[in-house]
Amino acid sequence: MARVLVTGGSGFLGSLLIARLLDDGHAVTSIDLLPCRISHPNLTAVVGDIRDRPLLDRLLTGREHDGVFHCAALLAHGSISPGELWSANVEGTRTLGAAVAAAGIRSLIYISSNCLWGRGFSRPVHEDDLPEPCEIYGASKWEGEKILASHAGDFATTVLRSPTILDQGRLGLLAILFEFIADGRRVWVVGDGSNRYQFIAARDLIGAMLLAWQRRTAGVFGIGSDDVGTMRDSYAHVIANAGSQSRIGSLPKRPTVLAMRAAHALRISPLGPYHARMIASDFVFDTTRIKAALGWRPTLTNREMLLCAYRYYAANRSEIALRRDVSAHNRSADMGVIRLLKWVS
Repeated sequence: MARVLVTGGSGFLGSLLIARLLDDGHAVTSIDLLPCRISHPNLTAVVGDIRDRPLLDRLLTGREHDGVFHCAALLAHGSISPGELWSANVEGTRTLGAAVAAAGIRSLIYISSNCLWGRGFSRPVHEDDLPEPCEIYGASKWEGEKILASHAGDFATTVLRSPTILDQGRLGLLAILFEFIADGRRVWVVGDGSNRYQFIAARDLIGAMLLAWQRRTAGVFGIGSDDVGTMRDSYAHVIANAGSQSRIGSLPKRPTVLAMRAAHALRISPLGPYHARMIASDFVFDTTRIKAALGWRPTLTNREMLLCAYRYYAANRSEIALRRDVSAHNRSADMGVIRLLKWVS
């Protein structure tokens, strides 16, 4: 049995990771701004802030943690200010890195993002492609990577650049899509819907995290599913298997992207500049490097993941609507102006 620290342990990914670690017989220390929903004799769950260096030192000193899984991050959703997001994601990572080095912990796994780029690619994205974030969340993740790279002599950092993480229970912005399907409304693609946007199953991402920790594999890796179909194909698969009356409609690409940007600037839409890439452009990581370094393979396709997440939403819709004080991915995002689109769909 090993003891590990998980930051963001009350979030969507963090809670699934903790459950897996406990099932595997490990002891876990969790830190999050929100209470942890898991209770277990081998879990020490702390409500706290990773910017609090004295708290981190108290949690790490004398406990012989064998690794750190850094999942904590604030998202650019809702009322979170840019300054608070930057402080939590960047200064929090800086404080955590210093505390991990001081405690002599040998391995840190950092969940980064495909939001390091604000545009689509006509080819698979490689680890040596220079990040070009277009908004503060992506910029904060890129800054976190650079901070942890400065600790190369202190501990092994594995950076996993992740696309959208899916599993049952994943909500957030996806809950908007799921509401359209559940209510039989028209589901919209931008252009002809032939763009390919990669997802990653939470269980597959967690599998890679555990392999990287166990092998102390330092490096930067893109991760994601294989067999990435088009967005139109993925939506059609969910609609058909849900028994929904929804149909797929097309919106003109350029006016739609411009409207999305304007709505975001006016703070009337939950969709940020980077979301235009997901619904209108191609973005797929080349996963050759992580497969070679870790012997890792994904197990689920985009279509399978999206259907799994939808079925959870459909089965728990009433309870989901009542959720408060949970992480952004564990509740439905506010539609904002998208509600108007639903009314005419």
